[in-house]
Amino acid sequence: MIELRTYVFLDSLQPQLASYMATASMGFLPVPGDSCLWMEVSPGMAVHRLSDIALKASNVRLTQQIVERAYGSMVFNHRDQSDVLEAGDRVLKHLKTTEYERHPCILMWNEVIPSITADHATLINRDNRKGSMIMPGQSIFIMETDPAGYIIYAANEAEKAANVTLIEARAVGAYGRLLMAGKEADVQEASKAAAAALSKLTCRVAN
Repeated sequence: MIELRTYVFLDSLQPQLASYMATASMGFLPVPGDSCLWMEVSPGMAVHRLSDIALKASNVRLTQQIVERAYGSMVFNHRDQSDVLEAGDRVLKHLKTTEYERHPCILMWNEVIPSITADHATLINRDNRKGSMIMPGQSIFIMETDPAGYIIYAANEAEKAANVTLIEARAVGAYGRLLMAGKEADVQEASKAAAAALSKLTCRVAN
């Protein structure tokens, strides 16, 4: 039985997130303004069949496909929202489910740390090579979600809402992790926007 863990539609990829995703993409690179669908299922090997269904259903491009033993993720992008939505609908029909049967998003961590030190900034920058660098004195916003894929939606909505710098948006594995930096007021606004967006996702009731 294939379980739908995450189903997230992004209407318009923001510039920083699109560029960040492109650094890790082994498929067709997304560009700012593209629509994007991020799906995570269990078990991981199921993504091969589901990716095949989505690609044959419309003109979407396969941005990324990650196959782990427990979970598998597939990401599609296209300039036309209708193509992305059609691909998602075909996958959902194959699974005999709806997007609302996805796992509920659990916000594991959401915190703003003002004015970090130079030592702290240096260690963060050494660990994160795909995003931008954080500068000493900037404030940071950190978030963790379960399942991991929801962090992409949080990152996109945060970037829409505030003038912040994307440092990391890790959306695979057991938990998703987001780190953004900027002036404290902007970081606070990004944090609120991300949490509000996640709270509005309609999901099945957890057992």
